[in-house]
Amino acid sequence: MTTGLIIVQLMNGIALGALYALMAFGLSIIKGLLNIPNFAHGALYLIGAYVAFEVSSSLDSFWLGLPAAVLASAAVGVVIERFGVRRLYGSAYLFQLLLLFGIALVLEQCVILIWGTLGQSLTPPGILMGAVDLGVSLFPKYLLFTTLVSFLVIVGIWFVIEKTHFGAVIRAGLERREMVSALGINIELLFTLAFAMGAGLAGLAGALAVPLVGVSNTMGTDMLAIAFVVVVLGGLGSIYGAIAAGLLVGIVQSMSALWVPSASTVLIYAMMILIIAFRPQGLLGER
Repeated sequence: MTTGLIIVQLMNGIALGALYALMAFGLSIIKGLLNIPNFAHGALYLIGAYVAFEVSSSLDSFWLGLPAAVLASAAVGVVIERFGVRRLYGSAYLFQLLLLFGIALVLEQCVILIWGTLGQSLTPPGILMGAVDLGVSLFPKYLLFTTLVSFLVIVGIWFVIEKTHFGAVIRAGLERREMVSALGINIELLFTLAFAMGAGLAGLAGALAVPLVGVSNTMGTDMLAIAFVVVVLGGLGSIYGAIAAGLLVGIVQSMSALWVPSASTVLIYAMMILIIAFRPQGLLGER
């Protein structure tokens, strides 16, 4: 096994982990602020992927497909929170989970009604086709692009959360929702914006994944399972734990494919079991 192959697989893992982190980052924002595991997150990822595919194919512009996917998923997220989840705040936890699970099924069926069940593929734009020479091997330009975009978006949201007034309100809401509401802040609007932000990140992850894996009506369910693994590993509600865990899962999955390809997916679920057993708060979460 050559050094070049190991380096390429490591970079593949980082690129894959960046998409996982982007997906789980939005999921952690919703979980941390609203205290709801969003079972519709995979469907929002699915919508983002199909909207990006439709816009890119119809208008022959990949670059318009990315913001269209973010806006579409964010808009659906606003509707879900405003007319669904909000009505169940304070209700039994199980009712919220069943609602979001039902919404996910409805959204997936709507995608099938609109686009059918056949998978579709999409090529990256010309400027992102081909590979770059790393000295030891070649690496696809598009994977470099998805990694860069994922990290830039995560850093941008980190800046908003850590350095702005809106971010301070979000951090306060993550830790003391009742206190934020008592200070006169519109907590309902905060919840809606947080849900829209998380949904938009899921849509962006879906859009970036389209040239890599194409679109299919099952891709949302597949990604949701991995996103929850990442969230559990990082710590439920820990937005920074989601980043670290996303990269870890991507690297483990990619590197294990060199030696035990058939077990690359099993390993990440084994990691989750070990974390739950020995460190239930996750890598960066609080107990």
